[in-house]
Amino acid sequence: MSNIRLFFSRTLSTDMTDILDKSQSHYLTKVMRIKESEVFSIFNQNGEWEAKILKISKGNVEFKTIKQLRKKESSKELWLAFSPIKSNYQNFMIQKATELGVTKFLPIIFDRTVVRKINNERLKKIVIEASEQSNRLNVPEIEKAQNLKKFLNSNSINLIFTDLNSNNKKIEITKFSNKPICIIIGPEGDFSEHERQEILTFKGVQALKINDNILRSETAVISAISIINYVIN
Repeated sequence: MSNIRLFFSRTLSTDMTDILDKSQSHYLTKVMRIKESEVFSIFNQNGEWEAKILKISKGNVEFKTIKQLRKKESSKELWLAFSPIKSNYQNFMIQKATELGVTKFLPIIFDRTVVRKINNERLKKIVIEASEQSNRLNVPEIEKAQNLKKFLNSNSINLIFTDLNSNNKKIEITKFSNKPICIIIGPEGDFSEHERQEILTFKGVQALKINDNILRSETAVISAISIINYVIN
């Protein structure tokens, strides 16, 4: 069985045939050098299937699903609300957060956010590639950038506030409801005092000091997600 995994956005079921898009067809035939009659894995949020290549014609790959390998999973909802940062660091952050199980990304424009534009299409490619490589089925959602007020007003969540000014270093899991858990990470210049107060008055918030040192945004994300995963699992 090949270890090649590809995300497929359309419906999947056993004994169906379809054609991969140009990019995936090129990847299989030119990069991985896969041939007709060879197999690979194809997946989406409904499960994962073993697929066989039926035909390679004019750069297009036609495949047939042979058998289901994994069924739909019920994953815990773990969200990440973050301030956009420089693209290289941000790409790394999104990739690692996907590998660690984040199910939704929510870019927030804070008072001190420096980077205020996001290439959502680029981030979608990163989360798909990270999902393919990390053996997960559910590809994370990526929301459009929003301000803090809109984020707080439109979401019913268990909010983990990574606050340098907090003395609390422990999450109280008994305070979690059945709502999604969302970690909020501030900009490179930290939250403004006004933002801190807005977040601290949010119903269902827990402040958490993840480290005594000042961490880079991408380091803080990995650290916070690892802590939450340990607590909830």
